Amino acid sequence: VQLVESGGGLVQAGGSLRLSCSASGFTFSSYTMRWFRQAPGKEREFVAAISSLGSLVNYTDSVKGRFTISRDNAKNTVYLQMNSLKPEDTAIYYCYNQPYDTWGQGTQVTVSS
Repeated sequence: VQLVESGGGLVQAGGSLRLSCSASGFTFSSYTMRWFRQAPGKEREFVAAISSLGSLVNYTDSVKGRFTISRDNAKNTVYLQMNSLKPEDTAIYYCYNQPYDTWGQGTQVTVSS
């Protein structure tokens, strides 16, 4: 089981980024997928989740209306579209599969003010 994130980078406040998480080694379309993030000196926190077929999503309050989670089961990939980025969104972003308790290596997002 493997998860590989990509798409992070440095962006100015108000900008956008789209993160991708490519999955392999399990039946991707059968499982809810989640994004988490960890800012320097802070605990890892939940960001967003999407059900196996994409019909249900939920977000932490701080990103509602700015971030959108989606998935393409044909490509075994989950996405996180991040708009109106703020400096407090700076963190390493991870995707996660709970049944297999598997994390990706993370992708750094840095938002400058």
